[in-house]
Order: sequence, then C-alpha cells, then structure tokens
Amino acid sequence: MAGEEFMYYIFEVTAKKGHSIDEYAASWMEASAIIQRSPGARGTRLHRKIGDDRRALAIATWDSKVARDAASVMGGREVKAIIEAQAEIVTVELLGEFEAPDWEVLPDIE
Repeated sequence: MAGEEFMYYIFEVTAKKGHSIDEYAASWMEASAIIQRSPGARGTRLHRKIGDDRRALAIATWDSKVARDAASVMGGREVKAIIEAQAEIVTVELLGEFEAPDWEVLPDIE
C-alpha cells in the first residue's frame, strides 16, 4: 500500500488471568462491524499472538486520521457499551496511530 494515504490505528489486547482472547473476539467483531459503517473505515483485523492465547494485536485501517478521529467523536452508545462490558476480561493498550508505509519491500511474484 505504499503511497496510499491510509492510516493504521494499532492496539494490543491482553486477556486478564483466567480469560482468553477467544472470549473477547465475538464482542470485538460486533463492535468492529458497527465502527466499519463510519465514513473512512477501511477494515480491521485481530491477530492472535503466536504461543499466547491471552494476547492479540488489532489493526484498524482508515482513509485518514481525520476520518478516524471523526468516528471517535461520533462514538456511539452501542459501541461504548460493548467495550465497557469487555473491561472485566481484557485490557487494551493503544500502541499508536501510524501512516501508510513510506518503505515497503514485497516479494517479486510473477
């Protein structure tokens, strides 16, 4: 995606002791489906950490930071309620907001 204007909102999710990411995933998908209705949303992915069933990396793609920030402002009680309900089983740490890559090396596929 080099050269495109997308931005990435990246956060790590850690399930609290006695819980797993699998417990969180259904709620994450529900909230993500609602968020994807926002203008500028380009999809989101939840990556399970290899060898650790309590951690995952979430990467949301947006047209721009402005679009992502506008979606946050619009928020929505439904998404907020889903997220708050999950606070008992997970912690979420924002790793940051990142621009589309300036540097990219891809395999030469014919």
